[in-house]
Amino acid sequence: MTDTKDWQPDSELAGYSMRVFELGADPDGESPIAATLVRAPKRPRAAKGAVLYVHGFTDYFYQEPLAEFFVSQGYHFYALDLRKCGRSRRAGQTAHYVSDLSFYDVELSLAVDVIAAEVGIGAGEDDPKIIVAAHSTGALITPLWIDRLRRLDATRHRLIGGLILNSPWLDLQGRAAMRSPAVTAVIRGVGITRGLTVLPQELSPAYGDSIHESRHGEWKYNLELKPLGGFPVTFGWIRAIRNGHALLQAGLDVAVPSLVLRSDKSYFAKQYSSKTDRADAVLDVSHMARWAGCLGGRLTSVPIPDARHDVFLSLPAVREQAYAEVEAWLATGLRPPAAKAAAKKAAATTPPRKTVAPG
Repeated sequence: MTDTKDWQPDSELAGYSMRVFELGADPDGESPIAATLVRAPKRPRAAKGAVLYVHGFTDYFYQEPLAEFFVSQGYHFYALDLRKCGRSRRAGQTAHYVSDLSFYDVELSLAVDVIAAEVGIGAGEDDPKIIVAAHSTGALITPLWIDRLRRLDATRHRLIGGLILNSPWLDLQGRAAMRSPAVTAVIRGVGITRGLTVLPQELSPAYGDSIHESRHGEWKYNLELKPLGGFPVTFGWIRAIRNGHALLQAGLDVAVPSLVLRSDKSYFAKQYSSKTDRADAVLDVSHMARWAGCLGGRLTSVPIPDARHDVFLSLPAVREQAYAEVEAWLATGLRPPAAKAAAKKAAATTPPRKTVAPG
């Protein structure tokens, strides 16, 4: 495993930088693998910490307004394209394929180490921290990782200050039968023996059509890295996802404050319509409401009316509400009530400074 150590111009976003982690042999047999850390060009004037953003499935980092928002809030911004995803995918590799979500711990921890060294993140209670922000599948991967850090790597865990989950994938969408023990057993059986076999069901292009500028949306991104209809879903990958769901639903303890943002409704369709613009067209938001409490720690959960699957890609007025919720949480949600009360009491009892008139 090697780190290029040198930042180079980003391959996708003008002005951004990227740093490649060469991860070496792939436990899933598609060597060599790499991950890519992306850094925003703008730096906050008075930094409060840093944000590490992790994408979802059929996804990579391209959301410049999101980076600019966090910088405006006083946070250095970084994003990670995981192995076989986005910038990190190499020729001949199965897009997004991993047979165990814990494999991502390697690049996630490398990213934390680089950010901590660059920004001055510390383990002390009052030191700047890293806020992990993640979307969809990334918002399943990251709480599992942070829970493992708490149990197995306390030093790195003390560098994490909070968790922002944007439409987290906490259960399998679709008919209840899809979540039955029988179907789960089939997924696990085929996933072990024929992991790269593709599920027969195709993904709907409706969500992609709703956001990309070439269709009905306003967002520009690389369709080779994020195709409108999504990448094929394999049995080995969905087995890893279902194993992750089971671990989360059994109860985690991320031990940091969490903010969960989601739409107030889901709308599934094979083709785009205007309804797709005002609902989660990918996941079932009722699952997010049901299972978010399994994260552990202090939780703030906010449904955003009319939000899309990625709440920060929603229609303008809707995404402004999402940003406002994050801004409020960054200001008040990262400190426990006891600490806020103590700070308020200290401020109230501090005697006013005497003003001495010039002689």
